[in-house]
Amino acid sequence: MTDRPRPLDVVCIGRSSVDLYGEQVGGRLEEMASFAKYVGGCPTNIAVGSARLGLKSGLITRVGDEHMGRFLREQLEREGVDTRFVITDPARLTALVILGIRDKHSFPLIFYRENCADAALSEEDIEEDYIAATRAVVVTGTHFSRANLDAASRKAMALARRHGARVIFDIDYRPVLWGLTGHGAGEERFVADDRVTAHLQSIVPGCDVVVGTEEEIHIAGGTTDTLAAVRRLRELAPGALILVKRGPMGCTAFPGEIPDDLEKGVHGPGFPVEVYNVLGAGDAFMSGFLRGYLRDLPLAESLRLANACGAFAVSRHGCAPAVPSWTELDWFLRHGSGERELRKDRRLEHIHWATTRDRRWPQLLAFAADHRRQFEELATRSGRDLEAIGRFKDLALEAAARAAAGRADAGILLDDRYAGDALARAADLGCWIGRPIEEPGAVPLRFDDARDLGTRLREWPRTHCVKCLVFYHPDDPEALRERQEDRLLALFEAARGTGHELLLEVIPDRTGNRVATDTLARVLDRFYDLGIMPDWWKLPDPGSDAAWEAVTAVVERRDPWCRGVLLLGLDAPEAVLAESFARAAGHPLCKGFAVGRTIFGGAAERWFRGEIDDAGAIAEMADRYRRLIALWERARGSAGAARVPGGG
Repeated sequence: MTDRPRPLDVVCIGRSSVDLYGEQVGGRLEEMASFAKYVGGCPTNIAVGSARLGLKSGLITRVGDEHMGRFLREQLEREGVDTRFVITDPARLTALVILGIRDKHSFPLIFYRENCADAALSEEDIEEDYIAATRAVVVTGTHFSRANLDAASRKAMALARRHGARVIFDIDYRPVLWGLTGHGAGEERFVADDRVTAHLQSIVPGCDVVVGTEEEIHIAGGTTDTLAAVRRLRELAPGALILVKRGPMGCTAFPGEIPDDLEKGVHGPGFPVEVYNVLGAGDAFMSGFLRGYLRDLPLAESLRLANACGAFAVSRHGCAPAVPSWTELDWFLRHGSGERELRKDRRLEHIHWATTRDRRWPQLLAFAADHRRQFEELATRSGRDLEAIGRFKDLALEAAARAAAGRADAGILLDDRYAGDALARAADLGCWIGRPIEEPGAVPLRFDDARDLGTRLREWPRTHCVKCLVFYHPDDPEALRERQEDRLLALFEAARGTGHELLLEVIPDRTGNRVATDTLARVLDRFYDLGIMPDWWKLPDPGSDAAWEAVTAVVERRDPWCRGVLLLGLDAPEAVLAESFARAAGHPLCKGFAVGRTIFGGAAERWFRGEIDDAGAIAEMADRYRRLIALWERARGSAGAARVPGGG
């Protein structure tokens, strides 16, 4: 293989689908009541898994020109996969797969692939420059089952060989997709068929690596004697590395001559974990293998990475979502786990969650317009009906959009009590969206119109960050603390269960206790002790560099993957906020602000009294929001200059 630099490590070619995974485990697929939506398809899963593990991956496939196709493209881009050759097919729908988990032996699935987009991939979709830009190409067996797919995959293999890239063949045998079973037998893993064997054997000679389960090795080798099948593959590809995946027994690799016993190959031991869901385990295995193989690690280490990734996949729900990040995998390999059911290892699950979140937020500058009680009081004082609150919040959203002008670091906090329409429109802005769950001003904490948090949050879009304000001091009476802590823990678990990020806002000075330099740090430490790991903290200005350093020390020690702290405003004048910004900007843990009344307070008073019209309110709020953004950026710029040797 040539040593010239290449922008991509691996390009995967073939199936892409939306997986709809039944959420009820242990029942028949006929009885599934709700489904989780994931990226799916063997090569697509491998592209995602490889990207999570630090490789530069690309994908060649087709998706429909509709919502599911856009979902696949957007999710792949969020995962870091190169999507230049994820082609939009205007004539066909994106493929779907319906899946379920019955028990550790039964995983019913139905492929919806009639005239689907990825099955229309053609030779014209394979461009030589793209293949020349990668170190390896992954082709998969199912995408040789039709003439056009066979031609496209073989063209990619030929171009890879021409340009010195490695060709890796995942046998990926699905009898139903070769027309060997009925639609209802999608989970069937092996049906002997001479035609399929001959077809697969025509592919093997052009491969550098051949990977399959024992059943897949059987179909490719033409016999159910695993050793004989491996020997047949060696005859067809004398120089190929052959990998046999053996489930809980790990895997065995054959880099050279085939011995007289499978156990004499290079063995990669498995990891002792519970088998919860085998679907996608092979794709995770391949992702881990590629991390080692394409980094030229020893074969035994590549197998170790592959088996570890497979162990994560069999212990989780979903295929692509189950693949670990490199941070998570490295942690596991260094520390192990005391849980056979890896999805129940709280530390690993937190690392998985925190290192696979969709977007990065190096900075977040949010307009907080989620207030409810203050607006209700204002409407009452002004003689306006409560419907006016919703109309004003529409104006606040317009002001935020106008001031942010498409900034990637802009955000808006809106409630669903009065701002439901504005929340729906905010989805089109591409900004960060926060949404409150607490009942305003309640001590002890109560949740707004939510007896069952899981049911309530399941109705919220995943892009809405759950915001919860709690008035809490570590020296509050024990009964009050325990009641509030219990509710926060329930909220945290509900948010994780529904896949929502959590912003925890803490105000310690409303319960009568003195706030000292270490108060906020003690609060955070206590919540971490309970197992509450919010994605964001929203805090008042701690008041000193020493207090900031105390907060930073706690977060870095307890949750180095936390997104960071946002400063709240507490209706402070701009001059006071400027001082807070200047202090916070010197501490990288603080990522920005979420300020409300300083922005909308004056405009709201005048608008509700009829002293300014809609345009005037929008203009005033947009101007104040812009000024706060400018204040923050000046503070951050000055702090950055101060950290540079010789800076001012």
